[in-house]
Amino acid sequence: MQISKEDIKRDLNHKIFTILSETADSSGLECYIVGGYVRDMLLERPTKDIDVVVVGSGIEMARAFRQALGKDAHIAVFKNFGTAQVKYNKLEIEFVGARRESYQRDSRKPIVENGTLEDDQNRRDFTINAMAVCLNKDRFGELVDPFGGVEDLENKIIRTPLDPDITFSDDPLRMMRCIRFATQLRFHIEEETFDAIYRNRERIHIISKERIADELNKIIVSSSPSLGITLLDECGLLEYVFPELKRLQGIEIRNGRAHKDNFYHTLEVLDNISRLSDNVWLRWAALLHDIAKPATKRWEPRVGWTFHNHNFIGEKMVPEIFRKMKLPMNEKMKYVQKLVGLHMRPIVLAEEIVTDSAVRRLLFDAGDDIEDLMTLCEADITSKNQTRKQRFLDNFQLVRTKLKDLEEKDRIRNFQPPVSGEEIMEVFGLSPCREVGSLKSSIKDAILDGIIPNEYEAAYQYMLQKAEEMGMKPVHKE
Repeated sequence: MQISKEDIKRDLNHKIFTILSETADSSGLECYIVGGYVRDMLLERPTKDIDVVVVGSGIEMARAFRQALGKDAHIAVFKNFGTAQVKYNKLEIEFVGARRESYQRDSRKPIVENGTLEDDQNRRDFTINAMAVCLNKDRFGELVDPFGGVEDLENKIIRTPLDPDITFSDDPLRMMRCIRFATQLRFHIEEETFDAIYRNRERIHIISKERIADELNKIIVSSSPSLGITLLDECGLLEYVFPELKRLQGIEIRNGRAHKDNFYHTLEVLDNISRLSDNVWLRWAALLHDIAKPATKRWEPRVGWTFHNHNFIGEKMVPEIFRKMKLPMNEKMKYVQKLVGLHMRPIVLAEEIVTDSAVRRLLFDAGDDIEDLMTLCEADITSKNQTRKQRFLDNFQLVRTKLKDLEEKDRIRNFQPPVSGEEIMEVFGLSPCREVGSLKSSIKDAILDGIIPNEYEAAYQYMLQKAEEMGMKPVHKE
């Protein structure tokens, strides 16, 4: 990969770089763009975030730059960290003074001192992130690449600039970042760098769960997330950051009968989903759909290996996994929980005769998430038997057709019984009690089973009929 100053100048044709250059010179500051922006520029990948290193005060440079841009620019200063951020026309430009760092064993927070550009490049995590491009006028577009980052970009290699054991021990989050970059860029991790991750894997415990989850999510939303999960496993990090997933590994054979390796099946489902949807929480549902199989695995001599109720047990496991990993405990968690709990329902329908009643109940329980549920279930069909796989997919299409027809006819999705609990109490002179819930459930079941249409008058008459069977009479005129 031959990179000339003229090539880089052509890439720095946005007016923002001209203003940065003029600001640096007028302030008498040595100034460089560094890190991810340089890497992605050379890879011709889109990026909006620009990191600027100043030999001197990054905050001083940021304030002068903000002044040069005018009223449309906004600045945020973080004095404790010696950094500042300027936002302008959807661009975010981060400023920091060049620094050298040293670490204490029990923390990833460095002791920071002012330094040179060389000091700053030495502290970078990987060679491909340690390149800098000068913005000062007399050297504008000059690439400073002391560790061979361009060559590593060309050879698609991830490695650390300095001793990887020191790099990862100082800041163990870099191990997760290493896996993440290898996954996103489809790069190979250099052997000594990879071995150093294995040697330092236990150090990950000093990193906050939030930072780990952030890197894990970036792996999960990549185009082939199984690559990253497999690398996490091979370097020994998976058992520390996601032990429940690690426990899915392995095949047990009894009387010549084996079950599939649920770990690799899960990764295949995850990759299938990644080709169909960018929804990170649908991808989490794929990761967790079989998470309870180790807990539910049983040997039954007549049928072989079984995993009865693994969907329901898995549904109960989701909140604890999210809590422990510091993932959001809100509607996103409930969405994943719902899909894990329901993921066997369409599969059962696809194996049996698809009845209107069963489809109505599925539509009622899944609500607005029915399309995502069907996508998950189709991704879950990983059989190598193409005839069997096609039969499932054909039946899923039948289920989808019935879902569409019944939704248009019965309006089941997210429906509430046409007669409310309040009206039942008023008609029969009741306070909240078991009988009210029973009547409301009877109406709901009658609609889902196709006994009555999803209409008020039919539901009201059915309520009266069921109440009479229970020995109840209205206290108001019908």
